Amino acid sequence: MSEPDEVRRLRERVNQLETELAARRQQVAGEPARRRFSWRAVVSALLITIACLLAPLSVTAVWASRQISDTDRYLETVAPLADDPAVQQTIADAVTNAIFTAVDFRAIVTETLDAVAQQGVPPRIADNLQALNGPLVNGIENFVSGQVDNLVASPQFAAVWRQANETAHASLVKLLEGNQGGAISAQNDTVTLNLAPIIAEVKQRMVDNGFALADKIPVVDKSIVLVQSDGVTKAQGLYRLLNTVGTWLPVIALVLLVAGVYVARDRRRALLRGALGVAGGMLVLGVALTLGRVFYLNALPPEVISRDAGGVVFDTIIRFLRYGLRAVGALALIVALAAYFTGPSNAAVQARTKLAGGIGSLRGRAEKAGLNTGRVGGWTFAHKRLLLIASVVGGALVLTLWSRPTTTVVVVTAAVVLFVVALIEFIGRPPVPAGGEPPSAPA
Repeated sequence: MSEPDEVRRLRERVNQLETELAARRQQVAGEPARRRFSWRAVVSALLITIACLLAPLSVTAVWASRQISDTDRYLETVAPLADDPAVQQTIADAVTNAIFTAVDFRAIVTETLDAVAQQGVPPRIADNLQALNGPLVNGIENFVSGQVDNLVASPQFAAVWRQANETAHASLVKLLEGNQGGAISAQNDTVTLNLAPIIAEVKQRMVDNGFALADKIPVVDKSIVLVQSDGVTKAQGLYRLLNTVGTWLPVIALVLLVAGVYVARDRRRALLRGALGVAGGMLVLGVALTLGRVFYLNALPPEVISRDAGGVVFDTIIRFLRYGLRAVGALALIVALAAYFTGPSNAAVQARTKLAGGIGSLRGRAEKAGLNTGRVGGWTFAHKRLLLIASVVGGALVLTLWSRPTTTVVVVTAAVVLFVVALIEFIGRPPVPAGGEPPSAPA
């Protein structure tokens, strides 16, 4: 057999053996895959799924128990409403209408002019007094309306607003807990606000400012409808549930997520999926709040409160809930990115290689320029893992101890941690081999 024929025969045999080997590898790879389907994978997926489902409920529960139930934080939440023009106009209109309903200024003016006319004044004067009836009534009503508008728009109204809301907060909590009575009440799926505390405050301020006629305003027990919806009762039940579990639900969700990651065979991948699931839960919560805003505004009686004012009230009340979901969502995305870029994918490996090479090159230039970290660099390199763990734990403690971390706080904290990690890599100088240069960074 000639040499070319022998080479060809060997090549065919090699191809045949490679084909058989590839088929065998696929068969062998498939068998362990079936064997690897164990309770660990099922339990891990179940725990992470439950944690992701509980994540948006946890954020909402914390908001309900801290922002709504706590009087001081509730007052801090609603304080900006006192400076909003749409809310000010709505309050001024409601208070003015309530005062005009309680006090008949037209009857007072008519009675006063009739009494003067009966004092024997000339007929011409009596006719003039009657002609002044309409202008006097309009003048008084414009004056009262102007006084209310000025008070509501004044800096002093913030104190009135705080007092009124402090009085109403206990009633709001009772309402959400399903109890009735106070400044706010719910009957037949209708939420109403009692104007009496606000009118009393306005009346006192008007009297103190020299408008003695305001003293004729009686105690007004008038309510305005805020919401007419069959969701009131459902909201009460949800509030009671979230307020009850507000302290423990976030802890439970975090424990389940950690347990799911720990049980998984590939913990990095499990962490990546769990973080993305939590971020998705925050996205779902954001969409739900947007839809809830639409439903709330559609349920507002247009004759009672404008959509602009209603939108401002809704956005103000839930703004800390939105801050919370954005912060948690941003943190989850940062964790997901960290899990991805520490993985074995080509993109992650190349990113780490380029980063390490860049830091190593920068360190080399610094050393050539005379900047040498010396013993500090050697100690840092020897304890690099411990320092990196401490940096991450420190960032986590900052976010944990921060009372209300916002998205900005989360992003800045992550950026600081990343900077510290890069600084550790820069300072940590690899040991110099005997008689040689320090090992170069990977290309």
